Amino acid sequence: MTAHLRFRLLVLLLVPLMLLAAMGGWFSYSAADEASTQHDQRLLRLLPALADSVLAPSIADDTPPLVSLTPAIEDFLRSQGDEVGYAIGDLRGHVVAGDAWIRFDVPATGTAEFHSQEHDGVTYRVGVLKAETYGAGEMVVMLADSSDVRQQWVRQLLMHVLLPNLLLIAGAAVAIYWSVSRAFKPLHKLTQAVERRSPRDLSPINEETSPAEVRPLVRSLNRLFSLVNAQAEGQRRFVADAAHQLRTPLAALQAQVEAWALSAQEAQRIAKRSGEQAQVVLNVEQIEQLRDATRRTSQLARQLLALSRADARNAEVQPLQEVDLKELCESMLETFIDRASAKGLDFGLEVQPASVWGHSWLLRELVSNLVENAIKYTPKGGSVTLGCGLRTQPLGTDDACLLNQPGVEQWAFVEVDDDGPGVPEEERSQITQRFYRAQGVAEEGTGLGLAIADEITQLHQGVLSFADGSFGKGLLVRLELPVQPVSEGSVDISEGRRA
Repeated sequence: MTAHLRFRLLVLLLVPLMLLAAMGGWFSYSAADEASTQHDQRLLRLLPALADSVLAPSIADDTPPLVSLTPAIEDFLRSQGDEVGYAIGDLRGHVVAGDAWIRFDVPATGTAEFHSQEHDGVTYRVGVLKAETYGAGEMVVMLADSSDVRQQWVRQLLMHVLLPNLLLIAGAAVAIYWSVSRAFKPLHKLTQAVERRSPRDLSPINEETSPAEVRPLVRSLNRLFSLVNAQAEGQRRFVADAAHQLRTPLAALQAQVEAWALSAQEAQRIAKRSGEQAQVVLNVEQIEQLRDATRRTSQLARQLLALSRADARNAEVQPLQEVDLKELCESMLETFIDRASAKGLDFGLEVQPASVWGHSWLLRELVSNLVENAIKYTPKGGSVTLGCGLRTQPLGTDDACLLNQPGVEQWAFVEVDDDGPGVPEEERSQITQRFYRAQGVAEEGTGLGLAIADEITQLHQGVLSFADGSFGKGLLVRLELPVQPVSEGSVDISEGRRA
């Protein structure tokens, strides 16, 4: 991984250098081309002056025409020395005056033409013009200049641009590779240390022995290890608690079934001796015991499943939706009215319109547990009241972090009020712990109902509180949830506070 990353960084750093070198070469070429254009313009201006230097034609075939160089041409030749030359040719392509080494083709038009020519190892820029002279008619005049910037630019490009840039890029590549390798050495050591670890080893990495460059990464890894370890510990605790709690009802079921099996075997032996058909008779008490054990086992399994589903890491993958608490409370009345009537309880409903943004199936499980607990522990002839509505501030907390949540102007509440035995104030902080049961409670239970309610409340960033009942006895369980607009509800509520 580090080798691949090292190569990527090397490429990312070298590419800009190569682009800069290419841009430098392009700018150098542009400057040379501009200078060469100016050089051609200079020769173009001097060619008519050279044509004006021809004063008379040749007297004989082997004699040159009469030429008297103008001051402009003399200055040009004198200033450039051996780097320049001139020639005058006839329309047949022969040089009749000046430097005979200059080659040319007779232009077809009166427009100047340019070409390059080698002579004695020197490259000359030659300007050729067919022009009308004073005394010799049409002649071809030529000026050659070895100071052409184009030729100089080629040499400068090789010596002053390409070669230094290539050396610079090669040196930079070596330096970058060494620097990157040195910079990634601590990361490579950290990678090896993590890879050598056992999958079960989630202990934190020692930050003090880690290089300063990777300490932020080490801290992030340690936080990850801590979260994974906490999750694994929670799973281990959950499995241990589930196994412990399921052991009792399952043992009762097994004992009852074993007793019936022994009775059936005994009845079968008696029947064989008497020649009659074996019959096993179960009394009402035995059937009731079996039913109660089965119900308790089923309820415990359902609540354990709900507790697992209420975990934030599992709930966060589920979509959020707007939950109508008024409709939810009305459905709870329909669900539990028969059970409340069987105990002779007055099950009332006091609801107002209220909605929250969350997981509907979890909130239904929460309210169901609260109502079920109230009906279970309220004695015959008592009353249970289920209500919901809105208020500006939660009553069950003074936590500033909860009270000042951004975008929250209202709080929805669900209250379950009963006149049962209640819970002593000193025990109310413990009743949300898993498998905890208040002292002196006669009714059988799993000790998971309020633990599930607390998990779901925390997941929704709400408050679950307990107070005395409305009539001075019993227990008032109050669930309060922040009301957020639907547009803000897409925020991951799984980041809410955890106990």
